[in-house]
Amino acid sequence: MNTANNTGNPAGTKILYAGDTSLSGAACYLAGVLHHSGMNYDYLASDQPIGPELAGPGYTLYIISDYPVNNITAGDFEMIVDSVRSGAGLLMIGGWESYHGLAGEYNNSPLAEVLPVEMLDRDDRVNAPQPYVLQKVIDHPILDGLPWGRPPVIGGFNRITPKPDATEILSARQLEITAATDGEISVGVGETSPLLVTGTFGRGRTAALATDVAPHWVGTLVDWGDERLAAQGPGAEEIEVGNHYAKFFRQLVRWTMGRQD
Repeated sequence: MNTANNTGNPAGTKILYAGDTSLSGAACYLAGVLHHSGMNYDYLASDQPIGPELAGPGYTLYIISDYPVNNITAGDFEMIVDSVRSGAGLLMIGGWESYHGLAGEYNNSPLAEVLPVEMLDRDDRVNAPQPYVLQKVIDHPILDGLPWGRPPVIGGFNRITPKPDATEILSARQLEITAATDGEISVGVGETSPLLVTGTFGRGRTAALATDVAPHWVGTLVDWGDERLAAQGPGAEEIEVGNHYAKFFRQLVRWTMGRQD
């Protein structure tokens, strides 16, 4: 387990971030954004089980991102569910081991009741050979101050369906790009799928982001911005990302834990 303490974080807030392989791999992206934003977090690599000392009370937010479901015991699940019911947040980020994925199978876990989306009971991955563009569905604090008139595109996601009482914030619209023999390029649009859905469970906020925080699914979202931002979480590789990317994930995390910029 890796712990990052930031004195700028509001008192009484702490995040448990689990998954995305390791801090020398994909997890360096979200770890860098969290650290740069002054947020306290404990990090668990994908090969580390949560365990009862981490699943219990004390966290303001649980982030599960491409994390093996078998790392969480029935008792751990029960404590996480109780914590969210009592006011903690839960954010799931997409990946091959998120939702159902290739090997996630969270649809069979207690988090299926907590998350604001219905999950498939089979492989839900969309690995797109052509991009999907992000589209704002409604105004929301998570999306504030970002240029949705010039949105980024992504390369993949998990198929999810909002529950009846949930709110769809972002969708992903397929772009169909064709090239004629004379070099003329045309762009059409295809299907639209839910990408970011929010809800509540008891007193806690919940959010489901269907795409990834790191390459490859994240696509050009990782470079979205008019400035470059360099950041490095403790023990992690350094990242350089777009400032809009960093703001989006910061606002997503802070909203789900019940706080805003």
